Amino acid sequence: MAGNRTFTMIKPDATGAGNSGAITKMIEEAGFRIVAMKKVQLTKELAGKFYEIHKARPFYGELCEYMSSGPIVPMILEKDNAVEDFRKLIGATDPKKAAPGTIRALFAKSIDANAIHGSDSDENAAIEGNFFFSQFERY
Repeated sequence: MAGNRTFTMIKPDATGAGNSGAITKMIEEAGFRIVAMKKVQLTKELAGKFYEIHKARPFYGELCEYMSSGPIVPMILEKDNAVEDFRKLIGATDPKKAAPGTIRALFAKSIDANAIHGSDSDENAAIEGNFFFSQFERY
């Protein structure tokens, strides 16, 4: 059974380009309720902890560098079938392959600077959301 929460974060390329508001508006217009949201800047160490699953991959260092290069906007979103519906809204990782009208088709610069992250499962949504929002923050 699909869950009703997912995790996302607007990445440094999109926040740096001033697209956070437009992306947030698209999320809300697609029927998602923003349960928690904040603007933060990751250190390389925190980016490394978040992306620890990719530590052995060749792109890990560049990913941590990129994700700590500017502010991000992590969010917990709520909607029926949240993970799957959100993945459709953001589009393919490669913006050239993203469907027209998706967040990445509209705002991503490249496959690496792809504007937004979306959890790929209910389990990862919970893990990723808990990384940014502690149990003491009510949402």
